[in-house]
Amino acid sequence: MKLSVENISKSYANKIAVDDISFEMDSGETLGLLGPNGAGKTTLFYIIAGLLKKGSGSIKLDSKDVSAMDISERSSLGLSYLPQEASIFRKLTVKENILAALEQRNDLNPDSIKHELSSLLDEFNLNEFSETIGIKLSGGERRRTEIARSLGSNPKFILLDEPFAGIDPIAVSDLKQTIKQLKSQNIGVLISDHNVRETMQICDQVLIINQGKLIAQGQPEEVSKDPLVKDVYLGKDFKQ
Repeated sequence: MKLSVENISKSYANKIAVDDISFEMDSGETLGLLGPNGAGKTTLFYIIAGLLKKGSGSIKLDSKDVSAMDISERSSLGLSYLPQEASIFRKLTVKENILAALEQRNDLNPDSIKHELSSLLDEFNLNEFSETIGIKLSGGERRRTEIARSLGSNPKFILLDEPFAGIDPIAVSDLKQTIKQLKSQNIGVLISDHNVRETMQICDQVLIINQGKLIAQGQPEEVSKDPLVKDVYLGKDFKQ
């Protein structure tokens, strides 16, 4: 499956937040959306997720235009969004959180739901926490649970909003491994994060947004050497 962002623009009053941005990514690809504060990357990210309406342009999954769909409709077609803020059900156990997604699927019978639940608990090393309620989880455990729950809806793309924020170095390492697992399962991952190094280390490609415009796109090593990117965002001494 392909996620296509075509000529997206968005304005507020007299300010252009996103200015005619286009890019594509395939399922199984990991792409980072980066840029200075106020550059427009968060606005673009929210438009892709379905949290904000576009001004013009289109968002497509393969050839299907999802621009007019809300976030839940996009999710049902395979575009899943994980916010920066905790989205876990705090009073439900880890197991119940994942079941909440699995039980929404029409393609699974009770036995299949049990099998999928067991697989997700194993895959994300959550078995020992399966009966722990959400409010008692650490930041890293919570994030793994949220991603496992997201996978319960069988997505083709997952949008991760600031996934490296508020978690310790061990949890960051675990999360990077989780993102690699998603890639190996042919799930596309779009990341918007202020942690430049961690994002560049995990992504196949990065996009740099500045003043609403896409100013650079490519492999992280190449983009990090771009003179304009260094001038407006990374600084001349930046090294991966």
